[in-house]
Amino acid sequence: MTNHPLRIGFIGLGIMGTPMVCHLMKAGHQLFVFTRGKMPEEIAHSTATQCLDAKGVAQRADIIITMVPDTPDVAEVLFGETGVAQGLTAGKVVVDMSSISPVDTKQFARKIEALGCDYLDAPVSGGDVGARNATLSIMVGGKPEVFERLKPVFGLMGKNITLVGGSGDGQTCKVANQIVVALTIQAVAEGLLFAAKAGADPAQVRFALMGGLATSRILDILGDRMIKRSFDPGFRIALHQKDLNLALGAAKALGLALPATANAQQLFSACVSHGGAAWDHSGMVRALEKLSNFEIGQATA
Repeated sequence: MTNHPLRIGFIGLGIMGTPMVCHLMKAGHQLFVFTRGKMPEEIAHSTATQCLDAKGVAQRADIIITMVPDTPDVAEVLFGETGVAQGLTAGKVVVDMSSISPVDTKQFARKIEALGCDYLDAPVSGGDVGARNATLSIMVGGKPEVFERLKPVFGLMGKNITLVGGSGDGQTCKVANQIVVALTIQAVAEGLLFAAKAGADPAQVRFALMGGLATSRILDILGDRMIKRSFDPGFRIALHQKDLNLALGAAKALGLALPATANAQQLFSACVSHGGAAWDHSGMVRALEKLSNFEIGQATA
């Protein structure tokens, strides 16, 4: 599908969307873009065509990708007065790469398919680093034949690309991912905080742990941010809170207990109460530091 230039629309040019668009352009595809905020410099001075609204993107592109913060944002982008649905014609494909509600995703898919188009939910994991390096993990829900058509496009933005199941299953997988990520952040934060308080060099402890069973990308990337006190996003705590709300809401509906997830959410809430809604999610360590009255990097008595 990538042997000739494709007409690809992309809506949402934030910290994730901007590098993803750059990878698609680098591969030679024709991009039509729209974003609510200021147009990023690297897109403004590129070959991408800037559209006035989401409808304009859908009118010009054959594949329309959305990458926006939350479920209501996707609903507005798709079905608002100047939304994607207003510009679609039969045969086009809509791909939502946002992280949103699996239940709402199934409704969105039915509405788009009723217009004679195809729909994939394809949320990602890997953060801004994965977006910049085109190493995102992409979890897809939808029809297998549509997935196979779009897989080469996904391959320009990510490495681990998996068809999880039908519509909504990609989003379910992403919610599970966010549970694992949040709990691993908590584990890394507690481990490094313990090491620092006990008098060990947390950077050396992290280096040692990287060679054993405790190794992970979170220990590698986010553990480094905790030690260096670098909490600029990254992936904002407010967005991770949104994902855990999806997990806890679904767990309640399913009669499922997720006690550790609830605890991680409380730690994120503590960060927000200290003005940290826009911190990188590695900033969870700061809530634990407040509880302990000790910071990583602080001299021990």
